[in-house]
Amino acid sequence: MDLGLAGKRALVLSSSRGLGRGIAEALAEEGASVVLTARSEDKLKAAAEAINARGKGRAVSIAADLKADAAGLHAKAVAALGGPIDILISNTGGPPPGTALAVKPEAWVPQFESLVLPVFTLAGLCLPDMRKAGFGRIVIVASSGVVQPIPNLVMSNALRSSILGWAKTLSAEVAKDGITVNMILPGRIETDRTGELDEANAKRLGKSAAEVKAASVAQIPAGRYGAVKEFADVACFLASERASYVTGSMIRVDGGATRSV
Repeated sequence: MDLGLAGKRALVLSSSRGLGRGIAEALAEEGASVVLTARSEDKLKAAAEAINARGKGRAVSIAADLKADAAGLHAKAVAALGGPIDILISNTGGPPPGTALAVKPEAWVPQFESLVLPVFTLAGLCLPDMRKAGFGRIVIVASSGVVQPIPNLVMSNALRSSILGWAKTLSAEVAKDGITVNMILPGRIETDRTGELDEANAKRLGKSAAEVKAASVAQIPAGRYGAVKEFADVACFLASERASYVTGSMIRVDGGATRSV
């Protein structure tokens, strides 16, 4: 299937590693031009060079702090791509683990400014050009915690749920303009972040990380953690021309782990 991504311009947030990098690689494989961005310049350059070495889509890297200068990142991305952004992959790092009773009130605002506000801001900057072109894709990487709260991740559960409400509202407002807005919800995908969370839970429960992972795997009908490429391929489809009638949706990529219907 030709996804119609050749020549499209994409901005992928938090793409120096993990899910963001996987999505950038998948888009480039389909011929898209991709801006990778995160704070780590060395990791970004290495990721972009690896994509370019494959000789399909083009990748450039822009080191940026989303919280400090989302508008500056947008301007640099448009300049680097040689035109407006067609596809925005809103992927942001997760907040620290913690229980609802343990999180201090003063911790919420900084995490909102890091995790949520850049998603809203960059969408607002990309939308005018998307509406003018009659095409746009906004794909938001969230978490299965928005439909089934994850223990010890109260900040992620709550803040990502605020993005869910915003995304659903926005999707209805821009659907007639050829723009889709969807959320993709990863379950236990094998990334550095997943390993870090397993380590945090192991410490909290007084177990080894291997024991925590085994317990997680036992709850997944597929019987394993997912691969980054499996997740990235779904995101790539949602960003494509072929997904033109899919909007306002939440797509789970979790091996069947979420128990709600």
